[in-house]
Amino acid sequence: MQPRNMSMSGVVDLAAVKAAGEAKAKAEQARAEAARQGGGGAVSPAALVIDTDEARFERDVLQRSTEVPVVIDFWAEWCEPCKQLSPLLDRLAKEYNGRFVLAKIDVDANQMLMQQFGVQGIPAVFAVVAGQALPLFQGAAPEAQIRQTLDQLIQVAEERFGLTGVTVDPDVSGEAAEAPAPAGPYDALLSAAMDALDAGDFGGAIQAYKNVLADDPANSEAKLGLAQAELLGRVRDMDPQQVRRDAADNPGDVRAQIAAADLDLVGGHVEDAFGRLVETVRRTAGADRDAARVRLLELFEVVGPDDPRVTASRQALARVLF
Repeated sequence: MQPRNMSMSGVVDLAAVKAAGEAKAKAEQARAEAARQGGGGAVSPAALVIDTDEARFERDVLQRSTEVPVVIDFWAEWCEPCKQLSPLLDRLAKEYNGRFVLAKIDVDANQMLMQQFGVQGIPAVFAVVAGQALPLFQGAAPEAQIRQTLDQLIQVAEERFGLTGVTVDPDVSGEAAEAPAPAGPYDALLSAAMDALDAGDFGGAIQAYKNVLADDPANSEAKLGLAQAELLGRVRDMDPQQVRRDAADNPGDVRAQIAAADLDLVGGHVEDAFGRLVETVRRTAGADRDAARVRLLELFEVVGPDDPRVTASRQALARVLF
Protein backbone atom coordinates (compact mmCIF):
# COMPACT_ATOMS: atom_id res chain seq x y z
CA MET A 1 0.00 0.00 0.00
CA GLN A 2 1.33 3.39 -0.95
CA PRO A 3 1.26 6.05 1.77
CA ARG A 4 -1.56 8.52 1.32
CA ASN A 5 -1.45 11.84 3.09
CA MET A 6 -4.58 13.12 4.73
CA SER A 7 -4.41 16.90 4.63
CA MET A 8 -3.84 18.53 7.97
CA SER A 9 -6.19 21.27 6.79
CA GLY A 10 -8.89 19.12 8.37
CA VAL A 11 -7.47 20.03 11.76
CA VAL A 12 -7.87 23.72 11.05
CA ASP A 13 -11.39 23.21 9.70
CA LEU A 14 -12.46 21.35 12.81
CA ALA A 15 -10.83 23.99 14.96
CA ALA A 16 -12.91 26.86 13.70
CA VAL A 17 -13.29 29.63 16.22
CA LYS A 18 -16.57 28.55 17.84
CA ALA A 19 -15.83 24.83 17.91
CA ALA A 20 -12.31 25.41 19.18
CA GLY A 21 -13.53 27.72 21.90
CA GLU A 22 -16.10 25.22 23.13
CA ALA A 23 -13.66 22.31 23.00
CA LYS A 24 -10.99 24.33 24.76
CA ALA A 25 -13.42 25.28 27.51
CA LYS A 26 -14.43 21.64 28.00
CA ALA A 27 -10.78 20.58 28.09
CA GLU A 28 -9.98 23.22 30.70
CA GLN A 29 -12.92 22.08 32.81
CA ALA A 30 -11.81 18.47 32.55
CA ARG A 31 -8.25 19.35 33.55
CA ALA A 32 -9.49 21.40 36.49
CA GLU A 33 -11.68 18.53 37.65
CA ALA A 34 -8.78 16.08 37.32
CA ALA A 35 -6.59 18.41 39.37
CA ARG A 36 -9.24 18.63 42.10
CA GLN A 37 -9.34 14.85 42.25
CA GLY A 38 -5.57 14.60 42.50
CA GLY A 39 -4.97 13.68 38.87
CA GLY A 40 -2.94 15.42 36.19
CA GLY A 41 0.43 14.62 37.73
CA ALA A 42 3.53 13.22 36.07
CA VAL A 43 3.28 9.94 34.18
CA SER A 44 5.81 7.23 33.47
CA PRO A 45 7.37 6.81 30.01
CA ALA A 46 5.44 3.54 29.70
CA ALA A 47 2.16 5.48 29.86
CA LEU A 48 2.96 7.26 26.58
CA VAL A 49 2.11 4.15 24.50
CA ILE A 50 -1.03 2.19 25.32
CA ASP A 51 -3.13 -0.58 23.81
CA THR A 52 -6.83 0.21 23.94
CA ASP A 53 -10.13 -1.19 22.74
CA GLU A 54 -13.82 -0.36 22.48
CA ALA A 55 -14.45 -0.95 26.18
CA ARG A 56 -11.68 1.42 27.30
CA PHE A 57 -11.82 3.94 24.47
CA GLU A 58 -13.69 6.64 26.34
CA ARG A 59 -11.24 6.60 29.24
CA ASP A 60 -8.03 5.95 27.31
CA VAL A 61 -8.67 8.30 24.39
CA LEU A 62 -11.59 10.70 24.81
CA GLN A 63 -10.93 11.63 28.42
CA ARG A 64 -7.16 11.71 27.98
CA SER A 65 -7.50 13.96 24.93
CA THR A 66 -8.60 16.79 27.22
CA GLU A 67 -5.03 17.13 28.49
CA VAL A 68 -2.83 15.79 25.68
CA PRO A 69 -3.27 14.98 21.97
CA VAL A 70 -3.90 11.26 21.52
CA VAL A 71 -2.56 9.75 18.29
CA ILE A 72 -4.36 6.55 17.25
CA ASP A 73 -2.57 3.79 15.35
CA PHE A 74 -5.07 1.45 13.68
CA TRP A 75 -3.21 -1.81 12.98
CA ALA A 76 -3.57 -5.59 12.61
CA GLU A 77 -1.24 -8.52 13.13
CA TRP A 78 -1.42 -9.55 9.46
CA CYS A 79 -0.65 -6.06 8.13
CA GLU A 80 2.96 -5.90 6.92
CA PRO A 81 3.15 -2.07 6.62
CA CYS A 82 1.91 -1.88 10.22
CA LYS A 83 5.02 -3.75 11.32
CA GLN A 84 7.10 -0.89 9.92
CA LEU A 85 4.99 1.99 11.14
CA SER A 86 4.02 0.92 14.66
CA PRO A 87 7.58 0.67 16.07
CA LEU A 88 8.36 4.07 14.56
CA LEU A 89 5.31 5.64 16.22
CA ASP A 90 6.26 3.98 19.52
CA ARG A 91 9.75 5.50 19.33
CA LEU A 92 8.43 8.95 18.42
CA ALA A 93 5.92 8.91 21.28
CA LYS A 94 8.76 8.42 23.74
CA GLU A 95 11.00 10.92 21.95
CA TYR A 96 8.31 13.63 22.04
CA ASN A 97 8.23 13.05 25.79
CA GLY A 98 4.61 13.76 26.63
CA ARG A 99 3.64 16.11 23.82
CA PHE A 100 1.28 13.36 22.62
CA VAL A 101 0.15 9.90 23.72
CA LEU A 102 -0.03 6.96 21.32
CA ALA A 103 -3.07 4.65 21.50
CA LYS A 104 -2.88 1.42 19.49
CA ILE A 105 -6.08 -0.24 18.24
CA ASP A 106 -6.24 -3.71 16.69
CA VAL A 107 -8.89 -3.35 13.96
CA ASP A 108 -9.75 -7.07 13.93
CA ALA A 109 -10.82 -6.91 17.57
CA ASN A 110 -12.43 -3.45 17.35
CA GLN A 111 -14.51 -3.32 14.19
CA MET A 112 -16.91 -0.73 15.61
CA LEU A 113 -14.12 1.79 16.21
CA MET A 114 -12.73 1.11 12.75
CA GLN A 115 -16.13 1.90 11.21
CA GLN A 116 -16.72 4.96 13.38
CA PHE A 117 -13.44 6.49 12.23
CA GLY A 118 -14.13 5.55 8.61
CA VAL A 119 -10.90 3.58 8.28
CA GLN A 120 -10.60 2.35 4.68
CA GLY A 121 -7.20 0.65 4.94
CA ILE A 122 -4.42 0.12 7.43
CA PRO A 123 -2.17 1.28 8.83
CA ALA A 124 -4.22 4.41 9.41
CA VAL A 125 -3.33 7.15 11.88
CA PHE A 126 -5.78 9.56 13.45
CA ALA A 127 -5.64 11.95 16.39
CA VAL A 128 -8.15 13.00 19.02
CA VAL A 129 -7.71 16.47 20.47
CA ALA A 130 -10.15 17.72 23.13
CA GLY A 131 -12.62 15.13 21.89
CA GLN A 132 -12.21 16.14 18.23
CA ALA A 133 -11.26 13.33 15.81
CA LEU A 134 -8.72 14.34 13.16
CA PRO A 135 -7.38 12.24 10.23
CA LEU A 136 -3.58 12.39 9.94
CA PHE A 137 -2.25 9.93 7.34
CA GLN A 138 -2.61 6.42 5.97
CA GLY A 139 0.14 3.95 5.13
CA ALA A 140 3.74 3.51 6.27
CA ALA A 141 4.75 7.13 5.67
CA PRO A 142 8.39 8.32 5.85
CA GLU A 143 9.66 9.42 9.26
CA ALA A 144 10.26 13.01 8.16
CA GLN A 145 6.66 13.31 6.96
CA ILE A 146 5.34 11.82 10.20
CA ARG A 147 7.40 14.24 12.27
CA GLN A 148 6.09 17.18 10.28
CA THR A 149 2.50 16.00 10.80
CA LEU A 150 3.04 15.49 14.54
CA ASP A 151 4.64 18.92 14.90
CA GLN A 152 1.65 20.55 13.24
CA LEU A 153 -0.77 18.53 15.36
CA ILE A 154 0.99 19.59 18.56
CA GLN A 155 1.00 23.22 17.46
CA VAL A 156 -2.73 23.17 16.70
CA ALA A 157 -3.46 21.38 19.99
CA GLU A 158 -1.59 24.04 21.96
CA GLU A 159 -2.72 27.13 20.08
CA ARG A 160 -6.35 26.20 19.51
CA PHE A 161 -7.14 24.00 22.49
CA GLY A 162 -4.59 24.97 25.13
CA LEU A 163 -3.16 21.45 25.38
CA THR A 164 0.50 21.44 26.35
CA GLY A 165 0.89 17.71 26.95
CA VAL A 166 1.74 15.76 30.08
CA THR A 167 4.81 15.74 32.29
CA VAL A 168 6.90 12.59 32.04
CA ASP A 169 8.95 11.41 35.00
CA PRO A 170 11.20 8.34 34.59
CA ASP A 171 11.02 7.77 38.33
CA VAL A 172 7.25 7.32 38.22
CA SER A 173 6.26 3.68 38.01
CA GLY A 174 3.84 2.44 35.38
CA GLU A 175 0.19 3.33 35.62
CA ALA A 176 -1.40 2.08 38.79
CA ALA A 177 -3.11 -1.22 38.39
CA GLU A 178 -6.81 -0.81 38.00
CA ALA A 179 -9.09 -2.32 40.59
CA PRO A 180 -10.53 -5.49 39.13
CA ALA A 181 -14.03 -5.01 37.82
CA PRO A 182 -16.69 -6.78 39.81
CA ALA A 183 -17.35 -10.19 38.34
CA GLY A 184 -21.07 -9.56 38.12
CA PRO A 185 -23.64 -12.30 37.55
CA TYR A 186 -21.84 -13.51 34.44
CA ASP A 187 -21.72 -17.17 35.43
CA ALA A 188 -25.49 -17.32 35.71
CA LEU A 189 -26.02 -15.43 32.46
CA LEU A 190 -23.49 -17.53 30.55
CA SER A 191 -24.99 -20.70 31.94
CA ALA A 192 -28.45 -19.54 30.88
CA ALA A 193 -27.13 -18.81 27.40
CA MET A 194 -25.65 -22.30 27.12
CA ASP A 195 -28.91 -23.84 28.31
CA ALA A 196 -30.78 -21.85 25.66
CA LEU A 197 -28.36 -23.03 22.99
CA ASP A 198 -28.79 -26.66 24.03
CA ALA A 199 -32.56 -26.22 23.85
CA GLY A 200 -32.40 -24.68 20.37
CA ASP A 201 -33.55 -21.30 21.70
CA PHE A 202 -31.05 -19.27 19.71
CA GLY A 203 -32.90 -16.01 20.27
CA GLY A 204 -32.74 -16.51 24.03
CA ALA A 205 -29.05 -17.41 23.86
CA ILE A 206 -28.27 -14.35 21.75
CA GLN A 207 -30.04 -12.08 24.23
CA ALA A 208 -28.27 -13.66 27.19
CA TYR A 209 -24.87 -13.16 25.60
CA LYS A 210 -25.77 -9.58 24.68
CA ASN A 211 -26.74 -8.94 28.29
CA VAL A 212 -23.25 -9.95 29.38
CA LEU A 213 -21.57 -7.85 26.67
CA ALA A 214 -23.67 -4.80 27.55
CA ASP A 215 -21.99 -4.82 30.96
CA ASP A 216 -18.62 -6.28 29.93
CA PRO A 217 -17.92 -5.59 26.21
CA ALA A 218 -14.56 -7.40 26.35
CA ASN A 219 -15.93 -10.69 27.72
CA SER A 220 -14.35 -13.24 25.37
CA GLU A 221 -16.66 -16.12 26.32
CA ALA A 222 -19.74 -14.02 25.58
CA LYS A 223 -18.28 -12.81 22.28
CA LEU A 224 -17.61 -16.38 21.17
CA GLY A 225 -20.99 -17.59 22.35
CA LEU A 226 -22.82 -14.74 20.63
CA ALA A 227 -21.06 -15.43 17.33
CA GLN A 228 -21.96 -19.13 17.57
CA ALA A 229 -25.58 -18.49 18.52
CA GLU A 230 -26.06 -15.99 15.70
CA LEU A 231 -24.57 -18.45 13.20
CA LEU A 232 -26.81 -21.32 14.36
CA GLY A 233 -29.82 -19.03 14.29
CA ARG A 234 -29.07 -18.02 10.70
CA VAL A 235 -28.75 -21.55 9.35
CA ARG A 236 -31.60 -23.17 11.30
CA ASP A 237 -34.28 -22.50 8.68
CA MET A 238 -32.07 -22.83 5.62
CA ASP A 239 -32.64 -25.45 2.94
CA PRO A 240 -29.04 -26.67 2.52
CA GLN A 241 -29.54 -28.02 -0.99
CA GLN A 242 -31.22 -24.85 -2.19
CA VAL A 243 -28.56 -22.63 -0.58
CA ARG A 244 -25.74 -24.56 -2.22
CA ARG A 245 -27.53 -24.62 -5.56
CA ASP A 246 -28.05 -20.84 -5.40
CA ALA A 247 -24.38 -20.28 -4.57
CA ALA A 248 -23.20 -22.54 -7.41
CA ASP A 249 -25.57 -21.02 -9.98
CA ASN A 250 -24.94 -17.41 -8.95
CA PRO A 251 -21.26 -16.89 -8.05
CA GLY A 252 -21.78 -13.12 -8.19
CA ASP A 253 -24.66 -13.17 -5.67
CA VAL A 254 -23.03 -12.03 -2.46
CA ARG A 255 -25.96 -13.01 -0.24
CA ALA A 256 -25.93 -16.52 -1.71
CA GLN A 257 -22.19 -16.86 -1.05
CA ILE A 258 -22.56 -15.60 2.51
CA ALA A 259 -25.35 -18.08 3.22
CA ALA A 260 -23.30 -20.93 1.75
CA ALA A 261 -20.30 -19.91 3.88
CA ASP A 262 -22.47 -20.11 6.99
CA LEU A 263 -23.50 -23.64 6.02
CA ASP A 264 -19.88 -24.56 5.26
CA LEU A 265 -18.80 -23.53 8.73
CA VAL A 266 -21.64 -25.27 10.54
CA GLY A 267 -20.79 -28.40 8.58
CA GLY A 268 -17.17 -28.25 9.72
CA HIS A 269 -15.79 -27.09 6.37
CA VAL A 270 -13.92 -24.16 7.89
CA GLU A 271 -11.42 -23.55 5.11
CA ASP A 272 -14.16 -23.75 2.48
CA ALA A 273 -16.21 -21.13 4.33
CA PHE A 274 -13.26 -18.78 4.70
CA GLY A 275 -12.05 -19.31 1.14
CA ARG A 276 -15.50 -18.66 -0.30
CA LEU A 277 -15.77 -15.31 1.47
CA VAL A 278 -12.21 -14.24 0.72
CA GLU A 279 -12.90 -14.88 -2.96
CA THR A 280 -16.19 -12.97 -2.69
CA VAL A 281 -14.37 -10.00 -1.19
CA ARG A 282 -11.81 -10.17 -3.99
CA ARG A 283 -14.30 -9.90 -6.81
CA THR A 284 -16.77 -7.41 -5.31
CA ALA A 285 -16.76 -3.76 -4.31
CA GLY A 286 -18.68 -1.28 -2.20
CA ALA A 287 -21.47 -2.53 0.07
CA ASP A 288 -21.26 -6.08 -1.30
CA ARG A 289 -17.58 -6.32 -0.51
CA ASP A 290 -18.12 -4.91 2.97
CA ALA A 291 -20.95 -7.38 3.67
CA ALA A 292 -18.72 -10.33 2.74
CA ARG A 293 -15.79 -8.93 4.76
CA VAL A 294 -17.92 -8.37 7.86
CA ARG A 295 -19.39 -11.88 7.70
CA LEU A 296 -15.89 -13.33 7.33
CA LEU A 297 -14.77 -11.48 10.47
CA GLU A 298 -17.85 -12.79 12.29
CA LEU A 299 -16.95 -16.35 11.29
CA PHE A 300 -13.41 -15.75 12.56
CA GLU A 301 -15.01 -15.07 15.96
CA VAL A 302 -16.82 -18.43 15.82
CA VAL A 303 -13.62 -20.36 15.19
CA GLY A 304 -11.37 -18.31 17.47
CA PRO A 305 -8.43 -15.97 16.85
CA ASP A 306 -5.74 -18.53 17.69
CA ASP A 307 -6.83 -21.08 15.11
CA PRO A 308 -4.19 -21.33 12.32
CA ARG A 309 -6.95 -21.36 9.71
CA VAL A 310 -8.07 -17.96 10.95
CA THR A 311 -4.52 -16.64 10.80
CA ALA A 312 -4.06 -17.89 7.24
CA SER A 313 -7.40 -16.46 6.14
CA ARG A 314 -6.64 -13.08 7.71
CA GLN A 315 -3.52 -12.95 5.60
CA ALA A 316 -5.48 -13.95 2.50
CA LEU A 317 -8.05 -11.26 3.26
CA ALA A 318 -5.32 -8.66 3.61
CA ARG A 319 -3.92 -9.58 0.20
CA VAL A 320 -7.25 -9.05 -1.56
CA LEU A 321 -8.08 -5.88 0.37
CA PHE A 322 -4.75 -4.08 0.13
